[in-house]
Amino acid sequence: MAVTEVYNIKKEKVADIELDDALFKLEVNPHLLHDIVRMQRANRRAGTACTKTRSDVSASGKKPWKQKGTGRARSGSRKSPLWRGGGTVFGPRPRSYAFTMPRKARKLGLRMALSSRFSDDLVLVLDDFRLDEAKTRNFVEVMNNFAIDSALIVVPGSIDSLERSSRNVPGFKVMPTEGLNVYDILLHKHVILLQPCIEQLQERLLS
Repeated sequence: MAVTEVYNIKKEKVADIELDDALFKLEVNPHLLHDIVRMQRANRRAGTACTKTRSDVSASGKKPWKQKGTGRARSGSRKSPLWRGGGTVFGPRPRSYAFTMPRKARKLGLRMALSSRFSDDLVLVLDDFRLDEAKTRNFVEVMNNFAIDSALIVVPGSIDSLERSSRNVPGFKVMPTEGLNVYDILLHKHVILLQPCIEQLQERLLS
């Protein structure tokens, strides 16, 4: 079992906590993490890009000129993709880019992402993160105490003062345990876990 220190927001050590090796000491498979991030980004795509084909273009259906005798190339429609203002060939149409991966692979990838941050000594465990006032200055002061400039803060439930004081600070994101995902872990340099979140993660990822 890995052991790490638990701090309060004043950077005072308050306890030690054991972390399950199956959650924080896994060997990382970069290919699996890449696939999961690609899936998450694809699932977030709107897929609303759209071009007009010749059937969508508004134009006359009359033949521009007769077939023979003009000396010009034959033409049957002003909607032809060869003409300026005509339809587009093989252009984008509204579609879904979403795809899925097995649930076991997604859970394994999340454990690997946590293990990657822990092996680099970028996981911080706090006993609590409640601020006296919901002010950006208070939040920045706490982060400066730990010399952290980018972090994903995982909380067991909604902490209004923390969410309000951190939302205007670039590089930080507050997220409940249920929403923890590979992309956001890898997007931020540090991962800050509140102590109750560890038990929740073990129930979610090791069951």
